[in-house]
Amino acid sequence: LDPAANAGLPVVPQVMTCRAPDFLWAAEIVADMGYTEVNLNLGCPSGTVTAKGKGSGFLAFPEELDAFFGRVFAEPDMPRISVKTRLGVEDGSEFPRLMDIYCRYPISELIVHTRVRRDMYRLPARPEAFAEALRFERTVYNGDLFSPGDIAALRERYPGLGAVMLGRGAAANPGIFGLIRGGIGFERSALREFHDEIYETCCRDFGSAGSAVLRMKELWSYLRCLFPDSDKALKRLAKSKRPEEYEAAAHDILTNERLSPDGAYTAQY
Repeated sequence: LDPAANAGLPVVPQVMTCRAPDFLWAAEIVADMGYTEVNLNLGCPSGTVTAKGKGSGFLAFPEELDAFFGRVFAEPDMPRISVKTRLGVEDGSEFPRLMDIYCRYPISELIVHTRVRRDMYRLPARPEAFAEALRFERTVYNGDLFSPGDIAALRERYPGLGAVMLGRGAAANPGIFGLIRGGIGFERSALREFHDEIYETCCRDFGSAGSAVLRMKELWSYLRCLFPDSDKALKRLAKSKRPEEYEAAAHDILTNERLSPDGAYTAQY
């Protein structure tokens, strides 16, 4: 959260809570640090989160959610408040009721992940449900956007769409933003620099290279799409245990394996 660590980036801190006093407390802290917007997470589907009524678990209680917003938006001198939401908990039919609530408040931006909590990430997104979200003026689409073609198809479906949010698509191909703008995606040197910076930062922040390797393997579950002919090398990386084994395997892939700059994540449903 240190603003000095995010110089030049339009960073928006995100808060996950179901209690208005806690949200106001956190919003005041980030506002004092110089941030002008805070985001409320109503999208996380993790069981450890939703069991406490947080994340998408809060969507099961629309009356309490309405009261939460009433309390939060009554507070003067708040930073802008944006919201990321799912369609509901069990069924997409919950979404119109939630939209009634969102449209009553001056939310600065509404990011809609077109799944319900029960879907987790195991079922496809539901882009048809986003039509309901267009009742709100400042909406952002999120869900199963893995390539420039996916985004082009979405924009054709919703010509008035202002913005999209990328998750797994960006984790799998960090060069996707260049591709969207008509560029060529990540070159090998840029991808290597991207990898090395994350690895070195994880080594520092988690206190050991061993802990960092576990995080890097998670990243490679996405980055593997950039190396479509590298099953053997990727398997070697996945089996690595010691940091030096991981480093050698990652270096081999990043240096020698065929790179597909327009590679895209493929979801298995």
